[in-house]
Formats: sequence, structure tokens, C-alpha cells
Amino acid sequence: MRGITKRFPGVVALDKVDFKLRAGEVHVLLGENGAGKSTLVKILSGAYRPDEGEILRGGVPVEIDSAEDAQKLGISTIYQEFNLIPELSVAENILLGRQPRRFGIVDRRRMLQRAQEVLDEMRVKVDPRALVSELGVAQRQMVEIAKALSLESEILILDEPTAVLSGQEIERLFEIIRAFRDEGVGIIYISHHLEEVAGIGDRVTVLRDGRVAGHLPADASREEMVRLMVGREIENQYPRRRSAAGEVLLEVRNLSRAGVLRDISFQVRAGEVVGVAGLVGAGRTELARAIFGADPVDSGEILVGERKMEPGDIREARRKGIGFIPEDRQGQGLVPRLSVLENLGLAALSRSVRLGMIRRGELRRKAREMVEGLNIRTPGLEQEVRYLSGGNQQKVVIGKWLLADSKVLILDEPTRGVDVGAKVEIYELINRLTDEGAAVLMISSDLPEVLGMSDRILVMSQGRITGELPAREATQERVMELATPESEVVVE
Repeated sequence: MRGITKRFPGVVALDKVDFKLRAGEVHVLLGENGAGKSTLVKILSGAYRPDEGEILRGGVPVEIDSAEDAQKLGISTIYQEFNLIPELSVAENILLGRQPRRFGIVDRRRMLQRAQEVLDEMRVKVDPRALVSELGVAQRQMVEIAKALSLESEILILDEPTAVLSGQEIERLFEIIRAFRDEGVGIIYISHHLEEVAGIGDRVTVLRDGRVAGHLPADASREEMVRLMVGREIENQYPRRRSAAGEVLLEVRNLSRAGVLRDISFQVRAGEVVGVAGLVGAGRTELARAIFGADPVDSGEILVGERKMEPGDIREARRKGIGFIPEDRQGQGLVPRLSVLENLGLAALSRSVRLGMIRRGELRRKAREMVEGLNIRTPGLEQEVRYLSGGNQQKVVIGKWLLADSKVLILDEPTRGVDVGAKVEIYELINRLTDEGAAVLMISSDLPEVLGMSDRILVMSQGRITGELPAREATQERVMELATPESEVVVE
């Protein structure tokens, strides 16, 4: 890619970027949210057209105007935000557009067989007949990877592929990537997990503000990578300010749901961050959704303050001051085609209504204060939120619930797909929330994040809490010991 430039309204996303990929290498692409990484690979995969520059494949200039053009050139992409059709089966998604046919009709037996072969190669236990809508986020990620691998491409682009995977799934993914690299496939690997770079990469290109900030070997120090990414040193990666906990704001008593949650009980106090750790499938997200009323429960009680809440009622949860930042921000936390202003106002709309009319001036004033207070980088309040970087989208989701005056915040993977600089901003925001007396329940697959930002840690396994650890006593080894069930954990 030579001299690639791409402009959006009010933003130069890429400014004369050069990028080269060799056969049989893993080329890691680093940068903060908004640095231009996703825009660069979307140009390579046919989702965007560059305003300037050229792309060469094997030294020959090519035009990539669509995903079909990219596939013909042997380019496959696994996006950070899933590109699956929920209403279709796993097998149909893996082989979409390439279903085997017999006498002009889709041969379902061969389609299921081929999909099963790909899943078996990845050692992933997902039923190829299951609807994608029935799968969790980690399972969907594995289906995305299986879809790309089934194309047998010569260029593979992976945008944050490990964001929702546990250690076991990550190591299996790395084995697959190494096998493809050894077969001569060129791989572009985007990640905010800097500890992964040396383990999987061969060399590194860093983008900053839409330009190439520099090139590094994959074994470069974390400090060098961060300096090129953000243009400054970040001394404290997990800046948790701990203070004395106050009154109980959230209490869960004996919460159960058949096959999902088993007799869950805990408390979260004002000014406290309680982390929830566990492997994929442990029931962490299901617990968060049950507390917020998005999923039903069979038994148990949820209390906000000292007031009992009716389970399964999102409106009541919102009225009682619970805010929920889901792990799938695009699918569940935002309306991508609405503006920053409209997304920020979604949870607090009733507060800005008088005589059946929305007081847009008041809503705009509050939204502008939130954008400034959270340092949301946007050309303006009318900007469609889908055009913001991942970190800024996440701040919009959090800001939505702050405008609703939420006193209990449930954060499910709050820094998924967020760069190192934006992570620290979100951590400081968590500090601000607890300083103001909010209670935070934080679910994360990033163990260092859980250890660094929690006051107490609940560990889940197979739908139940297997232990509680104060932050000063918690270690990765101790958490993993409590998180690992007796049988081997697989994605299923």
C-alpha cells in the first residue's frame, strides 16, 4: 500500500500511509483508537476506497472496490465488530456465498460436514447447526475466524481477534496463525494487547493520527511501542484510587437460572469496584444481563440500596439507577447510525421531555458537557457514532448512563478493543465514578485489568461464584485456580 489517504467529514483518517506485507510473516499493526488501523484494513478488504494512493498485489497495481474483489485477490478479513448474520446457522455463516450445491440446490449435508471440518481443525466445540444469534460473543469470534480460515486465503487480516477470548482459546488461535504463516500466508494482526506482540509477531508498524509513526521489531519493549503509539510515556497502567467503601448499593441474593447461574450472592458498596473474573462460558455476562433485567431468572433477589427490584424488568432497573455497558457495544450499547447527541440521550430521554416534547436545547447542553468531561473525540454532536473510534464509542456508551444519573454501573468488558491511552482514560473515569459514590461491577477477561482496577474480585466458574479475593491478596495464579473447573474448558 503506497501513499494511502482517506478522508471522512471533518477527519483525515489516513495521511499518505505506506504499508508492506510479505508472504509468511505476521505483521503487527499498532496504534491508538482513531489512529487509522481499521480504516487501512477496510481499504485493503474493499469496504472503503482510498482518496489517494495505490495498492499492489505481488508488485502489480490492483483495484479493490468490494469484498468480492478482495476475496478474488486472496484477502480475508476478521473484523473487530462481527460480520455475521445472526438469523443463519454457524455452517451457513462459515460458507456464506460458497455453499456446496447439488443439482442447483444447497447440499446441507456437505455444508455441515465442511463447517464441522473447519471447527474441528480449530478444536472448537460449536454446533454447526446452531443459529449465530444463540451464541455468546466468544463463540461468535471463533465462527468469524472459522469463516476466514475456510477461504484458504493468501492474506489474512485479524482485527482484535483475541479481545473476547480466554487464554486457552488465544493459544489455540496462535497455533492456527503460526501454521498459516509457515504455509506462506501473509498475516496483518491488529491488537491493543501489547503482551501478544512478541508471542505472535515478526515485525511492527505503528500508526498515530493517521500517519506511520515508526517501525519496530516484534521483540521491542512495551515502553517503545507505547511511546510511538501515544507520543508520551504512560507510567501507571492501572491508576486505581481506592478509598473506604460506603453503603451497600447493589445486593444479589441466591440468584439462579437453570443451566446458567447457580445460587449467586454478593454485594457492591458505594465507592467500590468489584471485579468479576472467569473463563469464557463461566456465566459472567449472563449474570450482568440478569441483574439489569435483560435475561430472566428462576429464583433469587436483587436489591438496589435497600429496595427490592423485580427481576427481568429493564425499565425498573434503569429507574432504580442501574446502568449497563454491554460487551457488544455496537450491537447492544449504541445505535450506530444515530448521532453522538442522540446516543448520549437515549437512557435519559424522559428527563428532557416536557408536555410530550423533547427539550433539545437542554439535551444538547448536557451532551456537550458530557463530551467535554469524558474527552470524547468527535467532530461534533451530530456526527454519526459509527464513525468514532472504538474508545470514543465506549465513552459514549458510558456517558449515556452517566446522563441518566446511574448509581450502579455494570461494565462488561469495558476496554474491549480499546487502545492503551483510551484504557487509562476509562480507568480514570471509573475512579471518578467511585469518587462520586457510585458502585461499579466490572466484568473483564483481561486478568491484569481485573487485578489492577478492582477492590475485590469475584471468581466465577460454571455459573457459580467459586471464590472472593481482596485485591491485595489476588494473583493471576490464584484467580485461574478458582476459575478452572474440574473438566477442561472449551468454547461451546
